[in-house]
Amino acid sequence: MTPPVLPAIEVHDLTVAYREKPALWDIDLVVPPGVLVGVVGPNGAGKTTLLKAMLGLVRPVSGEVLIHGQPYAANKQAVAYVPQRGSVDWDFPTTVFDVVLMGTYGQLGWFRRPGQPQHEATTEALKKVGMLDFADRQIRQLSGGQQQRVFLARALVQQAPVYFMDEPFQGVDAVTERAVVDLLRELRSQGRTVLVVHHDLNTVPEYFDDVVLLNVRKVASGPMATTFTQENLKATYGDRVRSLG
Repeated sequence: MTPPVLPAIEVHDLTVAYREKPALWDIDLVVPPGVLVGVVGPNGAGKTTLLKAMLGLVRPVSGEVLIHGQPYAANKQAVAYVPQRGSVDWDFPTTVFDVVLMGTYGQLGWFRRPGQPQHEATTEALKKVGMLDFADRQIRQLSGGQQQRVFLARALVQQAPVYFMDEPFQGVDAVTERAVVDLLRELRSQGRTVLVVHHDLNTVPEYFDDVVLLNVRKVASGPMATTFTQENLKATYGDRVRSLG
């Protein structure tokens, strides 16, 4: 008898509060493996907080997060994280190549130095995002779109089964946005699961398989066809949302 396929991500009863004001309230979420999932909601809905709480970067009041059936704390290497570009200190004196190479450290552990396989993987990742020609450039010298591509390359070398990305399309040009979309689809074709905080409702149906509609509470989640509906959008955004027409 074939064993059941475990969800890639499970969130149970997750609540986060800042100074006693709920940022997330009693979130339950199940994400199957091998799908692209968009997380959408109005400003202040808790989208970034959801990712950070799942990663243990903010302390929840309650809740449990499982990655492939194991607590996240015991399975951290299964997740690669691309934070918002604005949350990073881009003045740190390091090169594009070294930023991406750092993505291999988790697999190596603290006491092993990156060798030829890690350097080759870094080169390949930079090539894939169109940034190999910038490998020796200081990261502070890059444009916003270029910085985003470097972060994606660093996530790629981690070879994780699950990816969390916080607004990877924010502030990038159309060429970079298309490159990011192609990259997400490639990860999906490899059976990886990608959870993406996103803000442009117009592109949600085109970019993602599933969607999570969030406004402090989870309004709805699931496949695009049954979840991304006018009724659910109105419950998430109120009367501000336009007709899907």
